[in-house]
Amino acid sequence: MPGQSRGQAVPPAEYAPGTVPAPRQPTSAVPPARATAGGADHPGAPAHTDPEYTPTERDLPVIARGVGPGSTIADLSTADFADAIEPAPAGAPAHADQEGLGPLFVVGDVHGYLDELRAALAEQGLIDAEGNWSAGKARLWFLGDFTDRGPDGIGVIDLVMQLSAQAAAAGGYCKALMGNHELLLIGAKRFGDTPVQSGAGTASFQAAWLLNGGQRTDMERLEDHHVQWMSRLDAMVEEDGHLLLHSDTTAYLEYGDSIEAVNDTVTETLQRGDADECWDLFRKFTKRFAFRDETGAMAVRELLDTYGGERLVHGHSPIPYLLGEVGAEDADGEDSRPLVNGPHVYADDLAIAMDGGVTMAGKLLVVQFPLHG
Repeated sequence: MPGQSRGQAVPPAEYAPGTVPAPRQPTSAVPPARATAGGADHPGAPAHTDPEYTPTERDLPVIARGVGPGSTIADLSTADFADAIEPAPAGAPAHADQEGLGPLFVVGDVHGYLDELRAALAEQGLIDAEGNWSAGKARLWFLGDFTDRGPDGIGVIDLVMQLSAQAAAAGGYCKALMGNHELLLIGAKRFGDTPVQSGAGTASFQAAWLLNGGQRTDMERLEDHHVQWMSRLDAMVEEDGHLLLHSDTTAYLEYGDSIEAVNDTVTETLQRGDADECWDLFRKFTKRFAFRDETGAMAVRELLDTYGGERLVHGHSPIPYLLGEVGAEDADGEDSRPLVNGPHVYADDLAIAMDGGVTMAGKLLVVQFPLHG
């Protein structure tokens, strides 16, 4: 199902006021609250002009802060919880025709939309009506960005951790990759307002977290075991000839020439706990659009040649921006926003984008691979 780009998206920082669609309303009952633009209630938050830092406050809207969290999944047993917070390291690529392995599913950016995630997983038969794993030996990979912008990021993390334990017990697995918003949340929790060198003067993780849709209810409910789990997530993996990673950037090449080397470098950077090092890692993971333009296929091939795989699968950049068709709802109520029904295949059919834009009235994608049709 190769997709063809129908226009060039304007870089995020160049979107004019009024062109960004209104934030999506979650399906869970959420009381009204004062809508706050990312960082606007913190006048001391720095304005980022560093060309290597890609702010997202203007291209991805922030839902109202101060709302209560949605429902969460039941707590895990002690044994299951210990399994869930210890992600297995990325190993050799697995193939569905190997004995005992089930079908492969991939999930795009969730950003706190727990109800939408549960509905999408249930639609694919991966969880039952109670939210428990029901897919036997299936393999499920999340591409990162569990929190920020949506109402219940911690509920999303709890669900992924629960499913990791339940899937392992059933002979399958549920695993997750590191997104830039995991790095941002870890940094905000660990370093707070500690100044870091951003390339455009001083900044802080706390200010950047608020600027990029950080939800106060998530921070209030964030516990040490959540931070430990996120800190151990791999940055990339190969499954069935698909190179899975979060961001559509070539910055991964700066961290190693193999999947194992990249994952080790990212983990070690977080373990050292140096604020400037962690900021640099976060900043590079925010880069986007490396595969979109004329040199995009060449950039994808460089990653595939280095790390393996026949196709690259990523999240991070919403499909409407990759298509250049953001659109908006006009004064008459007509909606020109593009309808996202599935992944976007581009860059000579070598790249597959999985961020359906759930924060902007798009779709939270849960897709079985390989793609058909």
